[in-house]
Amino acid sequence: MRSSRPIVGLVCDHRRVGKHPFHMMDERYITALRDGAGALPMLIPALDPPLAPQDILAGVDGLLFSGSPSNVSPRHYGGKAPSQGSLQDERRDATALALLRAAADTGKPMICICRGCQELNVALGGTLHQQVHEVPGRFDHREKKAAPLDEQYGPAHSVTLAKGGLLARIVPQRAFEVNSLHGQGIDRLAPPLFADATAPDGQIEAVSMPGAKGFLLGVQWHPEWRWAENEISRAIFAAFGEALRKNAD
Repeated sequence: MRSSRPIVGLVCDHRRVGKHPFHMMDERYITALRDGAGALPMLIPALDPPLAPQDILAGVDGLLFSGSPSNVSPRHYGGKAPSQGSLQDERRDATALALLRAAADTGKPMICICRGCQELNVALGGTLHQQVHEVPGRFDHREKKAAPLDEQYGPAHSVTLAKGGLLARIVPQRAFEVNSLHGQGIDRLAPPLFADATAPDGQIEAVSMPGAKGFLLGVQWHPEWRWAENEISRAIFAAFGEALRKNAD
């Protein structure tokens, strides 16, 4: 019997722990989906060769593409070789990028967070800054890794919403504070996407797709962090949950 909750797939990271390969997902995304969007989370392994997008889409009502310690390989957008120490995850790239394109074509509801937002931009034809803090005029958007988690995920800067985007329809505030834990970020915006929100330094912080067949939102910050304590995060996950239930009907 199929679950009464809409099913949301999350593409896992592929990492080695010791000598063993693991498919991993941060628990925060899982619980935010379950409790904030009222969904049933299902993990999607990053296999080699990857699962076929059509097989994945046949089994889910929507998708969440999460943040990760790894970066999208620059070979997917014509970028220069990654700097030494930049963690790559070609397995996740292979699964996520093809799945994003297929899901956009079919209108499956999607929310894309941090790396997921960057994946969305690359999948649809955009490029990335590999080191945002090295771009003239841009802030250092990275977290202080030695700081306590509450500080790492605390408010870091404001974002300003653009009229006409999906995010402006979800939340009433025109500007609000967000956390910031990313080294990479959107450079050239993919042609189908719209810049929903920007930071004071001009860095794109949220995107949507005008004319999308279904709910499609990417955010560079982390709304899953203590989502229930933040009205913006609550509104984002509630709107995603509503779109999932409509899609599942």
